[in-house]
Amino acid sequence: MLPPLKPIPMKERISLIFIEKCQLDVVDGAFVGIDITGVRTHIPVGSVACILLEPGTRVSHAAAVLAAKVGTLLIWVGEAGVRLYASGQPGGARSDRLLYQAQLALDDTARLKVVRKMYELRFDEESPAKRSVEQLRGIEGARVKEMYKLMAKRYGITWKGRIYDPKNWAAGDIVNQCISAANSCLYGISEAAILAAGYAPAIGFIHTGKPLAFVYDIADIFKFDAVTPIAFQIAASKPMEPERKVRLACRDVFRSKRVLGKIIPVIEEILAASGLKPPKPHKEAVEIAIPNPEGIGDVGHRN
Repeated sequence: MLPPLKPIPMKERISLIFIEKCQLDVVDGAFVGIDITGVRTHIPVGSVACILLEPGTRVSHAAAVLAAKVGTLLIWVGEAGVRLYASGQPGGARSDRLLYQAQLALDDTARLKVVRKMYELRFDEESPAKRSVEQLRGIEGARVKEMYKLMAKRYGITWKGRIYDPKNWAAGDIVNQCISAANSCLYGISEAAILAAGYAPAIGFIHTGKPLAFVYDIADIFKFDAVTPIAFQIAASKPMEPERKVRLACRDVFRSKRVLGKIIPVIEEILAASGLKPPKPHKEAVEIAIPNPEGIGDVGHRN
């Protein structure tokens, strides 16, 4: 029997890795990728926050179980990570934090405070007073368009706007391809952090009605500081494989800037700006019959 697994805290992990054209399985207790020739490559699954699975990848039941136990998010994506098809749920999304997040999203006053805090963190200034969520969204959109223009000018790129088709990867120009690839990397680690913290990716505050609404909210706070400059810089060099260059560069920046370690504290900060505290259990609630043992992983990890 193997000893009990002890998940590594999310902030201490490698951000993400991409895997393609192999089968993931557990062999002799190790998480491995097996290529078409039978060569095994050991993957330190417990020290990775998120594994993005590209086309040509198969995952065994044992591999999915091990990834869930150590709190590593598996995400099935399209080529270069541009499209997201499905994802696992390693965190289990604790009910107390889910209720707290839903409470804030449904309270108009609390939601506005959260959105204002997001605006403040993204642009490093207070949001305009007496503005609704819709008005702040419009102001944010206008500022983002200008930021794209300024960044394109800085790197000497002809900017025609943020134009892309998720169903046709090659339809956009090289700079839009680079931006999409960079964003997909950031969305991966943002979703992993949200789940690890015990929250729901679908309950957003600025973005709503989408499975990854909260992921987009959180990723937008880090986007122009962490990944957008990388996308423009690589697009300016016109490489042969822009999406691969972007992915590798994002991985290095995530590690050097410790982006993954910053995401969960930011989540707590923006939700705390609502002024509301997490709800207490109902008085008539029945206690858990079989309590989970205390673990050393993040609050949302299953034990």
